[in-house]
Amino acid sequence: QVQLVESGGGLVQPGGSLRLSCAASGFTFSSYAMSWYRQAPGKERELVAVIGSGFGSPTYGDSVKGRFTISRDNAKNTVYLQMNSLKLEDTAVYYCKVAVRFASYWGQGTQVTVSS
Repeated sequence: QVQLVESGGGLVQPGGSLRLSCAASGFTFSSYAMSWYRQAPGKERELVAVIGSGFGSPTYGDSVKGRFTISRDNAKNTVYLQMNSLKLEDTAVYYCKVAVRFASYWGQGTQVTVSS
């Protein structure tokens, strides 16, 4: 079955960096677009970034453009989110997501806390 496992979250100071990873299994990873979402306390889940299965450019949410970079390693079945210049408002649980055969699958999430 489809499984997504996020890792790499933690506590970081404003201006710092983190790299999140999402290890995927149970489907042909290279054939599907992968997404990162986040949800802060009391807020709706929002799209952070999407990377397609081909050679097109990734898509980013307005709040992270220029600071976050999504990438994938198809040999490792892993999608990454490099987060730089982190702000207090980036604090959230970060989830990766894939849509396979009209069903959406989510990981368990990893907590990112930006605090001084």
